[in-house]
Amino acid sequence: MDKVLIIEDDRSIREGLQFYLEQENYEVVSAKDGSNAIDVLHKNIDTTIILLDINLPDINGFDLFPKLKAISNIPIIFLTASDLEVSIVRGLDMGADDYITKPFKARELLSRIKTVLRRVNNKTNVIKINNITIDLNQAKVLKDGKDVMLTALEYKILLSFALNPNVVFTREKMLADVWDVAEEYVTDNALTVYIKRIREKIEDDPSNPKIIITVRGIGYKLGDRDA
Repeated sequence: MDKVLIIEDDRSIREGLQFYLEQENYEVVSAKDGSNAIDVLHKNIDTTIILLDINLPDINGFDLFPKLKAISNIPIIFLTASDLEVSIVRGLDMGADDYITKPFKARELLSRIKTVLRRVNNKTNVIKINNITIDLNQAKVLKDGKDVMLTALEYKILLSFALNPNVVFTREKMLADVWDVAEEYVTDNALTVYIKRIREKIEDDPSNPKIIITVRGIGYKLGDRDA
């Protein structure tokens, strides 16, 4: 589930956006000013995208922008009450991913959010599965924004599921396809151990897995992703 941080001092706008985005299956956290935003982002480092109002009570959004980027290079959409070209250009020149001028329709904002996330994910070659992020460029796995240390074979197994979300893998197929780093054949018992270890590292509750699901009598498949 993608997480949105809304940084907006107007309570009615902030709460209205939060309600709407939650109805669209986004997880939402919010902040009413710059200092609050920095605290919230530190506690929610797995945030996917930020909606940043330019006119905040304690700091200008343009000045807050680099402080947020220093914490995490998360895509940011500016919310601005001004449609002056100079403001728009300044935001984009700073590296903002998009801007939207108030007043705006919630459906338009949702479209902008989806477009930015699609562009960012395509550029970085990232797969998101609930609170797990797989960075294909760096062969790196994150859980809630924190590194998960997988062996080469564990990563290969997880990637097989991630790249084939609608496929039920029989144990026979996995045993035929998956080889360890020494290129030795993986036994049935070893496969069970590998799946157990991966679950212990990526699942919130390994005894009740949501990411790698057992299909009784057949094998395994990727669980349903959060929207």
